[in-house]
Amino acid sequence: MRNLPPYPTELKPYGRALVELARTREEILCLSGDLTRQTEIDLFQDEFPERFIHAGMAEANMVSMAGALARRGFVPFVHTFGVFATRRPLDQIVNCVAYPNLPVRLVGFMPGVSSPGGPSHQAIEDVALMRALPNMTVVDVADATEIRQAVGAIVDVAGPVYLRLKRGEIPVIFGADHEFSLTSAQVLQSGEDVLLVASGMMLSAALAAAQVLGDAGLSVGVVNLPVIKPLDSSGLLAAISDARAVVTAENHSVIGGLGSAVAEVIAESGLARRLRRVGLADTFAEGAKDATSLFRKYGLSTQDVVDAAWGAIERHDPAPRAPVVETTPGEYAPV
Repeated sequence: MRNLPPYPTELKPYGRALVELARTREEILCLSGDLTRQTEIDLFQDEFPERFIHAGMAEANMVSMAGALARRGFVPFVHTFGVFATRRPLDQIVNCVAYPNLPVRLVGFMPGVSSPGGPSHQAIEDVALMRALPNMTVVDVADATEIRQAVGAIVDVAGPVYLRLKRGEIPVIFGADHEFSLTSAQVLQSGEDVLLVASGMMLSAALAAAQVLGDAGLSVGVVNLPVIKPLDSSGLLAAISDARAVVTAENHSVIGGLGSAVAEVIAESGLARRLRRVGLADTFAEGAKDATSLFRKYGLSTQDVVDAAWGAIERHDPAPRAPVVETTPGEYAPV
């Protein structure tokens, strides 16, 4: 694992992984909600045009269609932006996919405030919506390595899956020895003062924050939790029990997502641990020219993770400052 940013990046790791998997799995179909190139599946369309379906800007119909295809023995992968994959066709997801427990894979790109497009395009509640549905598996991966492994892992899940993906240049945080698991949380490092639990785009910020806090003398643990449902409660509790406080970090509302899931585990176990949640507060975000300013404005930066951890262990002196990481083309660093 590359512990510190900047990270090298890849383009279209999901699209390549899906094509590679489809070469050996003829039951895989690919559906597009009029966002083909933007969701990397132009690669699939080029190689398997007979297994590619243009559903147009009609996401509810696309999900219903996917449910019908799954009933006929296919494994449909449905693609659009996260907000259009979950919020817009929610009723169809419930009745055509989740309730009958069908193997439809909903793939939502551009999650949370990674979209500068304002509330109409920002999936800030998608994890909460999908997590609330019976039978649904919810996956929020952090880098290109996890993406490649997750595609192969979710294809054989018996029921529906929601896969949440960053759009554009994808960081490479993990090496070839990384092992993505649908059942186990991944403890990247152990610590006795504070445990940082992160998913998706916020893992890189959590790793950077752990370095800053460690340099300030704290013992910091980091857990990568890409599978938010079903949650590895026992593995998570084992990591939490070693620390004095817990900080969750997610590119999502703090209501109903990763932070809520971790809070439920702590409360139901009876553990007395202070919890701080880093994520979008109970508010809609705004539009912007780029997503970087949104991560800062709405409290999803590396410094916000550092500050949350500092407060969680009740330090009253000023928190250490997270450095600004300079990047060149082809590199990625958290905000």
